[in-house]
Amino acid sequence: MAVQKSKTSKQRTNKRFANFKVAAPTLVECPQCHELKVPHKVCKKCGYYDGAVVVEQKEKKED
Repeated sequence: MAVQKSKTSKQRTNKRFANFKVAAPTLVECPQCHELKVPHKVCKKCGYYDGAVVVEQKEKKED
């Protein structure tokens, strides 16, 4: 049976899984307002998804 010569430290163990890079999110152009948005999500600016209004936007008061 194999027996380790010394304990592997937490730092050394965690080094094995630390070699990844986070990718930038994919963005597409909204067909209604032409803002960048995440695909398959409602546009935050205009509230459209798949050509239909899903979320009604409140108008800002300009005083």
